[in-house]
Amino acid sequence: MNYLEKLLDGAEMEWKPLGKVTQYDQPTKYLVKTKDYNDEFKTPVLTAGKTFILGYTDETKGIYEASKTPVIIFDDFTTANKWVDFDFKAKSSAMKMITSIDDSKFLLKYVYYWLNTLPSELVDGDHKRQWISNFCDKKIPIPCPENPRKSLAIQAEIVRILDAFTELTAELTAELTARKKQYNYYRDQLLTFSEGEVEWKPLGVVGEILRGTAITEKETNPGEFPVVANGPSHNYYHDKNNRSGETIVIARSGAYAGLVSYWNQPIFLTDAFSIHPDNKVLSTKFLYYLLKNDQTKIHLMGKGAGVPHVRAKDFELYKIPIPSPEVQSRIVAILDKFDALTNSLQQGLPREIELRQKQYAYYRDLLLNFPKPAEAAA
Repeated sequence: MNYLEKLLDGAEMEWKPLGKVTQYDQPTKYLVKTKDYNDEFKTPVLTAGKTFILGYTDETKGIYEASKTPVIIFDDFTTANKWVDFDFKAKSSAMKMITSIDDSKFLLKYVYYWLNTLPSELVDGDHKRQWISNFCDKKIPIPCPENPRKSLAIQAEIVRILDAFTELTAELTAELTARKKQYNYYRDQLLTFSEGEVEWKPLGVVGEILRGTAITEKETNPGEFPVVANGPSHNYYHDKNNRSGETIVIARSGAYAGLVSYWNQPIFLTDAFSIHPDNKVLSTKFLYYLLKNDQTKIHLMGKGAGVPHVRAKDFELYKIPIPSPEVQSRIVAILDKFDALTNSLQQGLPREIELRQKQYAYYRDLLLNFPKPAEAAA
């Protein structure tokens, strides 16, 4: 706050409606005509939502040149928004393209950062066009309005600080993507064995496959043990457990049929089955990495019309390579390190990215938390 006081140096703040600071354009001229997207094409097709880049098109006409005039794309129904400074085409007409009404007074990137401090005010079932009905009347603080040059300098310094945080997060995200590719490469290499290189055995010979216990939501009693079933997450806890220690779980049915997950804690397993290898022959963690590497193939084992499901009986015949315990241990140690680096929320890059995002949000709110006069609060 001392830094912000020095930055403002006593400058007055004027709160102006967004509609007096920005202007908007409909993306009609820039809408993509085909859905023939390909990563080999040049021009990205954008949405203001979470997906952001839907794909790439080879269309050469009707491209918005954001590399020359950056823009905020704003979803008119969800209020999701993105900063764009590269050329693009748009997917939907249900968005506004926001630019500064006067670049010599109002820095658009400053507007973008301030826009993202606003809380969501969406109401279920409200289908109004949010920009015109709501956001254009929101009042944004403009420092030192009587001196545009000084005002732009203050806005630019706030943007510089926040850009540093977003750039660091972007670098970490790019690093994470590269490490995931590296992880996938080494996992494929480490878990690929020739037919004659090691012995291959059916899972039913070197392990036990057990069905979970059928239970309804009403039968669960609140407790400390996660209820694990068909999906990547659990929403319920039980006061009893029926699995403990290292457990490999295979989701049995539904959209996640065949999903492989690893648990090393007491759980209550219900609509799924678990695999328990003979650890004298096969490491549980090594088997998990083998099955996870075969995840696509295992999903394709899903059978049945309508709701897909995998059968425990099929896994009894599922053949797996069995190298020596020393080799298994070495492979697990390598993959554990990669897994922690690329997936762990307690350590590694995902944790670092989460912390940087929180740090960015903290400083963004701090730097843009100007005292609001009563008339601006309306």
